[in-house]
Amino acid sequence: MLYQRIRELREDHDLTQVQMGRILSCSQRVYSNYERGELDIPTEILIKLADYYDVSVDYILNRTDSIQTVR
Repeated sequence: MLYQRIRELREDHDLTQVQMGRILSCSQRVYSNYERGELDIPTEILIKLADYYDVSVDYILNRTDSIQTVR
């Protein structure tokens, strides 16, 4: 699963796919496709996710294991 971390983050925050769809202004189906890696996540959505969860885009993309953001 290409974007497994967004599923893990969502579940860790006790959110449903429907709720995340509302937060990101997309449907549950589109969000589900992001989680399964069936759709590439657009840059603006990656940034929204990183800001929402207070993690780096690199963490979401599995380029680092450090969950800490650098600000």
